[in-house]
Amino acid sequence: MIQMQSMLDVADNSGARKLCCIKVLGGSKRKYAGIGDVIVCSVKEALPGSKVKKGDVVKAVIVRTAKEVNRVDGSLIRFDNNSAVVVNNAGEPVGTRIFGPVARELRAKRYMKIVSLAPEVL
Repeated sequence: MIQMQSMLDVADNSGARKLCCIKVLGGSKRKYAGIGDVIVCSVKEALPGSKVKKGDVVKAVIVRTAKEVNRVDGSLIRFDNNSAVVVNNAGEPVGTRIFGPVARELRAKRYMKIVSLAPEVL
């Protein structure tokens, strides 16, 4: 569960290293976001000379959460940290590589480019 002021790691090579959630998209009263949801973030740490700079406001898709996710078959999955991938307005990832595993729920949310770039889908 990601909410306002949540700090996230970045799971791609866009140049950002830390993100802070400033808005959960998908309704005016929505408080929390989970895997596959789009959030608006502020870049808190970035590498020098990268595509995104510190202080930029970007959209991101959540790919890993520390809060477990229930699956249809009755199993649970959770990760060690909260991570996101920076995307543009069309939903395409800004970076060209994805680091670490991503959840299978992204396939159902139609983020096939992220799923195909990921080294492992859990």
